[in-house]
Amino acid sequence: MIPLRLSGRLPPMPVQDDVRERELLQLFNLHVPVERRRADTDASLRIDGHELEFELKSTTGRSVSTVRDFGADHIAKWKDKHWIFGFYNRDGTRLLYCHYASPADMAPWIAEKEEYVRPDIVLATEVPRLIDRSTLVKIFGDKSLYDYEDARRLMKSQWTQERYDDERDLPDGYSSERMVEILKLRCAYVISRGATLNNPHISGSYFEGWVKITEDHAAKLREKVRNYLAVTNAVATDTAT
Repeated sequence: MIPLRLSGRLPPMPVQDDVRERELLQLFNLHVPVERRRADTDASLRIDGHELEFELKSTTGRSVSTVRDFGADHIAKWKDKHWIFGFYNRDGTRLLYCHYASPADMAPWIAEKEEYVRPDIVLATEVPRLIDRSTLVKIFGDKSLYDYEDARRLMKSQWTQERYDDERDLPDGYSSERMVEILKLRCAYVISRGATLNNPHISGSYFEGWVKITEDHAAKLREKVRNYLAVTNAVATDTAT
């Protein structure tokens, strides 16, 4: 998918969610970057020479909500992540138990959601390639020079003024070739906005048979992570030979 650099930050998480996340961080003794933003990695674990990234999720029910707009970026981001799930009582004031999930544990769920959105992702990748100068002319007319207002009609507030300035390939604006590329970016963005799932939940049944962590959280997490790393390294060694 064609990447877009978007400005701005996501809104802060609700206070109760933040309190539960902090509790999970402390119980499992995980590290958080000082300048972490909401869209960044929730936490990380340094263990045996590895720096592993974690997603932290909590729920007051049986299922776990994930993210508002699940799409290709989350698929790529989550495939190598480790997860901690905290299950709380109904009012969210008491932690009942936790589950740890390795990337392998979460792979079936991610693959299922990836298959669901895959047709739209393919469209977002392939359709922009069909755009050419004739498409541009239909929108803006045939010009030798396109100005800032033309570009802004496409990218709107997605770009900062600095980005608009950086994208100019002519002293006073944009060539038709550059505007076609910008139009492709816009097309990819518009389709990608529809290539998402609205907060897909991980059902309670997905966790059936999983071992619950109710004490010694940090020690048990490290035991499970080391087991996962040992299996992963063994598979990699067998593949290499």
